[in-house]
This record gives sequence, structure tokens and C-alpha cells, in this order.
Amino acid sequence: MGKLKNKVAIVTGAGGGFGEGIAELYVKEGAKVIVADIRGDAAKAVADKLGASASAFTCDVSNADSVNALVAYTVQTFGIPDIVVNNAGVTHLNKPMLEVTEAEFDRVYDINVKSIFHMAHAAVPQMRKNGGGVILNVGSVAGIRPRPGLTWYNGSKAAVNIISKSMAVELGPEKIRVNAICPVMGETGMFTQFMGMPDTPENRAKFLGSIPLGRFSLPSDVAAAALFLASPEAEFFTGVELPVDGGRTV
Repeated sequence: MGKLKNKVAIVTGAGGGFGEGIAELYVKEGAKVIVADIRGDAAKAVADKLGASASAFTCDVSNADSVNALVAYTVQTFGIPDIVVNNAGVTHLNKPMLEVTEAEFDRVYDINVKSIFHMAHAAVPQMRKNGGGVILNVGSVAGIRPRPGLTWYNGSKAAVNIISKSMAVELGPEKIRVNAICPVMGETGMFTQFMGMPDTPENRAKFLGSIPLGRFSLPSDVAAAALFLASPEAEFFTGVELPVDGGRTV
């Protein structure tokens, strides 16, 4: 019997990378999952692969109406969400802070931070009807130990990390647990943007040198954390800022 049997989950940014890994493991563990992504074709491809326990939804997490529609679709399709994983995120290119444009800054904060505001407004009232739930926000080690060149992105992820803790304190009495998962950089669609340089073995070595376990994060690493934190075994875990980083933040 799966650890998430009969649970309903929303995973944003699930058309690839960490989100796809989380959706895949959740389905394997018995959950019904809404695969949400701004790239509708990517979301559909993942949902089709996962079968009848998954359904795709095209969502722009920076838009309140789109997020409200996502939650309404979830309720209509599988029921009230027990688990919401706010995984969708973007970065600006790794470059000096004054070279990042205002438009790039706004996009990073709209997708990484404001999306959590929109999802809270849409999902928390539904979770209250259910008597509780789990919200997982994908932050980053960048919000704990920042690197130069990603200043504004780092700040957005620090916001995600602290918002998660504050939500946990405020929603705890209602049995809604909130935790932040903080991966080190992984080989996802944002990999070369994080590096800000060509993806060569020499350049990779510069980044790997700061990770004691000697590799980048994988979707399976983040999915394992997301499974534990959403499972009954984690019923006393809330407000946690969990690095999934091979020792990067030590």
C-alpha cells in the first residue's frame, strides 16, 4: 500500500525536472496528481505517461485566475487537494546584479514568490474544509547560502524559505503543515542559467567543488524529500527548511 494512498496532490512545474520527479513518485505511492505546468504539452506528456491517476492542467502560477482555475479543476477532477507542491520556478541568468533588468526581476518574483500567495488564497480554504493538508514550497540552498551572480534569484528563494516557516506557524493550529524543500542546483532546464557560463566539464567542476557529496541534485532526490514530508510519517514536521544539497549548505 502506497504512503499517499487516496491522497490528492497538485504539483506545479511538473512538466519536467523536479516537478515531474515528484509527480511520478506521488502516483507510484498511491496519490492522484494534477500535473500543472505553463507548458501544456509538457504537462500532458507527463500525465499521459503516469496514467489514470494523473491529469494535466495548463497553469500560469503568477496569475491568480489561472491558479484559482487549477484548484477548481483539481476539486472537480479528483477532489479537494490534500497536498500542494509549489515547485514552479524560474531564475535570471547568472550575471552581475546591476545587469538584471526590472522585467527579469519582476518575472522571478512573480513566479517564485507571488505564486505562493495565489496558491494560498486558492488552496488553503479548500484544505480547511478537509480539516488539514500539506503545502510544500520548493525553495533553494540559494536562499540559505547565496552565490554571487544570482542575487535577485537568491532573494526570491530566501522569501520562499521564510514564507514557508511563517505559513507553518499561522496554519499549524488548523493541521495544515508547511515545509520548504531546498535543493542544490540540478540538471534541470535552469542549469545553464544558474551557471551563467557554457556547460563544460571544467565549468561544472567549479560548482561541484562546493558540494561535499560530489554531484548535482536529481529529481529523485527532491521527490524523496517531497514524499516524506507529505507522508503520515512526517505528521510532526512543519516549518522545516530541508536542504537537499549533498552538504552544500554545511
